[in-house]
Amino acid sequence: MDFNLGGEQEEVRKAAAEFAKGEFDKDIALEHERAHSFPKEIWKKACELGFVGIHFPEKYGGQDFGVMENTLVVEAFCRQDSGLGIALSIADFSTEIILRGGTEEQKEKYLIPITRGEAISSGGFTEPDHGSDITYMNTSAIKEGSDYIINGTKTFISNGTISDFVIVLCQTDPEAKPSYRGQTLLIVERGTPGYSTADVGEKMGIKMTSTAELSFNDVRVPASSMVGQENKGFYQVLEFFDESRIEIAAQALGIAQGAFDRALAYTRERKQFGKKLAEFQATQHKLADMATKIETARLLVYKAAWSYDQGKTDPMLTSMAKLYAGRVAVEVADEAIQLFGGYGYMLEYEVERFYRDAKIMEIYEGTKEIQKNTIASALLGKL
Repeated sequence: MDFNLGGEQEEVRKAAAEFAKGEFDKDIALEHERAHSFPKEIWKKACELGFVGIHFPEKYGGQDFGVMENTLVVEAFCRQDSGLGIALSIADFSTEIILRGGTEEQKEKYLIPITRGEAISSGGFTEPDHGSDITYMNTSAIKEGSDYIINGTKTFISNGTISDFVIVLCQTDPEAKPSYRGQTLLIVERGTPGYSTADVGEKMGIKMTSTAELSFNDVRVPASSMVGQENKGFYQVLEFFDESRIEIAAQALGIAQGAFDRALAYTRERKQFGKKLAEFQATQHKLADMATKIETARLLVYKAAWSYDQGKTDPMLTSMAKLYAGRVAVEVADEAIQLFGGYGYMLEYEVERFYRDAKIMEIYEGTKEIQKNTIASALLGKL
């Protein structure tokens, strides 16, 4: 058993950290935070250097690396800046569904523009009435000749207003029992008649990332837009979640480490009552707890990524990684603000933003309660 990163993995980690340090300017980050705008120029540079879609095959513009290397990139980006890191790391959101189950034509059409910085993607799974429960979809897709007609609404969709295409989970067989056996994935491109998007409004965090409501009003798409097999969409999404939750866990890990880095540096400089904060045992114990939590989370996240790359998909392990890393991100960012005191509450000092961005780690890609359900199901089986 070797806990060291391989040579290429260490190079990827170092390159991602250097890129983030050089490009994630604090003032630029604050501009995007206040304007709620996507950092297009930085995203394009990240694509040019191969960081976006690094786990895609070379023929689709990727670097032929695995989920582990993507995890290292995401962690490094979010460690440098939570908002910029999240925005860049999910610019290719849900395209793994096409990568794992799409046709060759779909892969060439949609994956190559993603890696070139010419397109942004999104995944339409969550609905207003169902939240994390995707076992039944109100969004329907009815077969009409060689086309599908889509009607319905999706909400809380990352990249929704800026994506060039969305992969939508639809109910294609309303009579299926159980209902999830009648779901299909369809690709809908921006500009398709009847398809519209709207921003959901002010959010607590991840303000550089678009979060939208998608509306489908008699949207007609060809049968060739179907990803995988008809009525198998639910299972494809579950498989995607096993991969995407590792990426979210990596975001959480990076956020926790970034908040800790800033708190550690601050306690070494800040003086109170004639002593540096780092000289107080209470501070030292806080830092020790924070570092221990982060290292524990890192072991879980890395193991989940490594296992996926070994072909050992383990829903319990990926849920554990997301559940724990998300909790650690919130707890460490909270403690970082406490160490900063009043300054930590100010936007200028970054840990406030890390804290706001951390909370979504326990909500999107399945809430922490959903992760516990998955873990418990794996432990108990059918009762």
